[in-house]
Amino acid sequence: MKFYEKYILLALTIYLFIGVSVLRLAQDDNLKIVTCDVGQGDAILLIYQKTQVLVDGGPNNKVLDCLSRHVPFWDRTIEIVVNTHPEADHATGLVDVLERYKVDNFVKNADTPSTQTYRLLEGAVKANGSRVIVNPEKLRVGGGVIQIDVLKNKSQKPRPPSGGLNLNSLVLLVKYRNFEALLTADIEPPRTEAVVEDLKKLAIDWPIEYIKVPHHGSKNGLTRGLLELAKPEVAVISVGKNQWGHPNIEVLEMLKVAGVKVLRTDQCQGPACRQAGVVWKVSF
Repeated sequence: MKFYEKYILLALTIYLFIGVSVLRLAQDDNLKIVTCDVGQGDAILLIYQKTQVLVDGGPNNKVLDCLSRHVPFWDRTIEIVVNTHPEADHATGLVDVLERYKVDNFVKNADTPSTQTYRLLEGAVKANGSRVIVNPEKLRVGGGVIQIDVLKNKSQKPRPPSGGLNLNSLVLLVKYRNFEALLTADIEPPRTEAVVEDLKKLAIDWPIEYIKVPHHGSKNGLTRGLLELAKPEVAVISVGKNQWGHPNIEVLEMLKVAGVKVLRTDQCQGPACRQAGVVWKVSF
């Protein structure tokens, strides 16, 4: 076979691969929730057909590995990026994301801490040209098929005292048909109790099947009241090696007694883990 014939064959093979991949995306009517393994931090990727929503970016650039595995290489746009709160273990990786991808919408709360992480993130958002949305009530994804209610601290101050960054986290209730997922960022009491009251006021097809355990499984995160209200099928803990004892043994026991399936990013890696459910595929 002549060189140019090999070149044409290769080009046709690549074209066919891309065409089949695009067709699969167009036909896939499922929601995927990917809890990225970024160590001691949070990064959660929602995928619906050709649309992606990234919630937080972790403490490093490992989120880019997650995106490269789950977003097609030709898709360089992320429709929505949410930074639940501007602490380093949630915001640092977003700087790298904004440098590699076009981000249409950047969602944040009103906090503007005088930290290096926040300054870098603010500069990256500006350089990207993203539309900045502060404290929205709702987000719509995939032509409205996916609805996201944004729960925020109603008493939030622009510059919170020490510890306030966690309390001011944006909490997302993701609704897809009759499925709900609750992404709780780093909330702690008394904010957890406030979220419980907020959830009672929303139109929810109970139970909430999927919950991201608050604050990496910290003792001061998930409460019995939130667990009893949500009654989740699966609880995901985004955690890595740390000095704080996350996830807390009492939280793990609480989930065990409730019969909730627990998935941890520090214990679940590779293809077998993804098949087990850290990539959670919602289908009907």
